[in-house]
Amino acid sequence: MALRSMLLAVFLLAPVFAWPVFAWAETRLLMLDRSACEWCERWDAEVGIVYAMTAEGKRAPLLRSNIFESLPEGIVLTRRAHFTPTFVLVKDGAEIGRIEGYPGEDFFYGMLQQMLDRAAKPES
Repeated sequence: MALRSMLLAVFLLAPVFAWPVFAWAETRLLMLDRSACEWCERWDAEVGIVYAMTAEGKRAPLLRSNIFESLPEGIVLTRRAHFTPTFVLVKDGAEIGRIEGYPGEDFFYGMLQQMLDRAAKPES
């Protein structure tokens, strides 16, 4: 009887624990870049080297993708990106906001914080 109950519990709970594997259940910062992009290189030198260690980087880990290639699976943008770098904050795979171009370290973090604040608000 106990074995049957345990197997039933595993069977019923397996989809609950597997859900994050199959869906975007997180907030990520998608960086759309391309090779030979001097502003992408500047971002890498000024922000990219420490981004993962910042509070923002912990809240929205970086996911890089080439602007000319397909988007990572499960991500939907509100419109196509035209400039590199373009930073798109995505929550559960949906675009929350974007920064087109690299405005410099100080402005970048300020703009990103505004998007993170918007992502943290409950949807109405």
